Amino acid sequence: MTRSDAPWSFGSAGRAVAGWLAIGAAAAAAAPSADGGWPAYGGDGGGMRYSPLTQITPANVGSLRVAWTYRTGELGEGVRDWNRAAFEATPIFHDGALYFTTSGTNVVAVDAASGAERWRHDSHDRRDLRHSDGVSRGVSLWVDAATAPGALCHARILAPTLDSRLLALDAATGKPCPDFGAAGAIDLRRGIPSAEQPDDGWRNYLVTSPPAILNGKLIVGSSIGDNRAVESEPGVVRAFDARTGALLWSWDPIPRNASDPIHGEWSARGAQLTGAANAWAPLSVDAARNRVFVPTGSASPDYFGGERPGDDRWADSLVALDGDTGRLIWGRQLVHHDLWDYDVASQPTLVPLIHDGRRISAVIQATKTGFLYTLERDGGVPVFPIVERPVPQDAVPGEMPARTQPYPVAPPALARQSPVTPEDAWGLTWFDTRYCRKLIAAGRSEGMFQPPAIRESIMLPGSAGGVNWGGVAFDPLRQIAIANVMNLPFVVALVPRAQLAAQRGDSRYQGYEFGEMRGTPYAMRRRALLSPLGVPCIKPPWGTLSAVDMVRGTIKWQVPLGDTPFIPFNLGMPNIGGPVVTGGGLVFIAASLDDRLRAFDVDTGRLRWQVKLPAGGQATPMTYSMNGRQYLVIAAGGYKDASTRGDYLVAYALPP
Repeated sequence: MTRSDAPWSFGSAGRAVAGWLAIGAAAAAAAPSADGGWPAYGGDGGGMRYSPLTQITPANVGSLRVAWTYRTGELGEGVRDWNRAAFEATPIFHDGALYFTTSGTNVVAVDAASGAERWRHDSHDRRDLRHSDGVSRGVSLWVDAATAPGALCHARILAPTLDSRLLALDAATGKPCPDFGAAGAIDLRRGIPSAEQPDDGWRNYLVTSPPAILNGKLIVGSSIGDNRAVESEPGVVRAFDARTGALLWSWDPIPRNASDPIHGEWSARGAQLTGAANAWAPLSVDAARNRVFVPTGSASPDYFGGERPGDDRWADSLVALDGDTGRLIWGRQLVHHDLWDYDVASQPTLVPLIHDGRRISAVIQATKTGFLYTLERDGGVPVFPIVERPVPQDAVPGEMPARTQPYPVAPPALARQSPVTPEDAWGLTWFDTRYCRKLIAAGRSEGMFQPPAIRESIMLPGSAGGVNWGGVAFDPLRQIAIANVMNLPFVVALVPRAQLAAQRGDSRYQGYEFGEMRGTPYAMRRRALLSPLGVPCIKPPWGTLSAVDMVRGTIKWQVPLGDTPFIPFNLGMPNIGGPVVTGGGLVFIAASLDDRLRAFDVDTGRLRWQVKLPAGGQATPMTYSMNGRQYLVIAAGGYKDASTRGDYLVAYALPP
């Protein structure tokens, strides 16, 4: 699909004006207050990542300066799994302080005006463990209306730890809340089969996203290590009492019980053995509807589904649950029978939308495939139609791919999805280009839904996306959704089990990731398709920032995001993190692996400001107002070996 306008319009001019006025009122109600402004991970419980603050504008953003810097002091000393740890937190703002987790999931409160530390809580996380995904992206806030301001734990900070606990701390002092769980903590592994097994030094069951807060409940998903086996931890979503930590309800995306309405879509063996389908991205809540919106991941294992025939609902889906009971209200599967690790990896974005002159309470779900799906919150009805299209079927014996996959009619895909050919090869030198052309010619490429095979398949988008956990920011006044996107090809192959040991020891496969996928005939190997100089083997851009007109369902603008490490050009680099958008007309984002933080004009995509961070900004920024001054804050901690590592929280503001 091209970028040309789709046949959707505002309706009449009068309806359009009325619509914009309604949106302005809705934005004022839904967005963080201009007095402070960032009480939840995504700005608000619906993850809009929008602030109405207007002090910083395209005209003055060039004057931003460092207002303060806080260093966590955590740079990996004594941590066994430092390479998997990352400082990716987005702070929240409450009562003059910012709250966040460090790379070691200690919890910190700093003064929002000066960056001075108010308190620091040692989570006593075990430093000898290894983790399938060693990050925590932040904390949540719950205010207990039944207690008086100033009472212990009147305002609570809820923080997940790397060793799978959930902490409740007094926001004023950092002290554990004694009425929550056992001395202020609950063990999230309790009640999860296999997560409770004897300790082998690994944590494959974690919570990496802050809990969603809804009507006195803390609702959490989980992060589960991929590609280990058919049988792995179940991806249950659970609600706990915010005051006591008591379990209130749980929902499993895989129908274990024959009474479940979709149990018949699964084989009996598949429904019992298959794990995961977990929601590792942040959840969103709609307090008025008392609903939780859950983005689920792929069922286990990712690259072979012969043990789970069928579409695998409700894996790879967006579902709406009742906040009181966890009952499924509606669901929409966005990838059928996932064979590609196409988790629904980002927070659902709850927005007030104008479509055909009608105001709609909508949810936008970004995906690793590069699609944005737009649904009505009440019943899951598509705002823009979704059609089923045939996809390749040439799978290995024992595999049964879905015959079709759901494609939204609009907006168009934000990521590349076409087959990769030798003509797409690109390099910084002629040697690079020739190397990449040979790699591409040796593989197979039939588009993003080609089933994995023993011969290497080139996947674009790859398992990193598309749109990963950075998700979408939404400007409710302009009706524009902002997303950062990757075009990073991967090569994936199935490995007959008898060949696994030999391939792991073969120098030709140095740098590959292997997954055992126990319980299937195959293991898996994969890696990014890179040249000898470490850049992707296809033509740039490899990372972009896109603005989508959500009224029309069209791309408004799309620009490369990030400089290459070898030449000073903005070719667009792979990115990890997300954007925020402000009432001042700016999009702020770091994410790219070049250690820069940037501001773009939301109307045009024009770069208005950029600054070199002290380390990689693989986090999502936030903004707030304190004493009449607007601040922009980002965690600069870097990402594995791909960008500069650090321990910085940096705040920017205009000169006083």
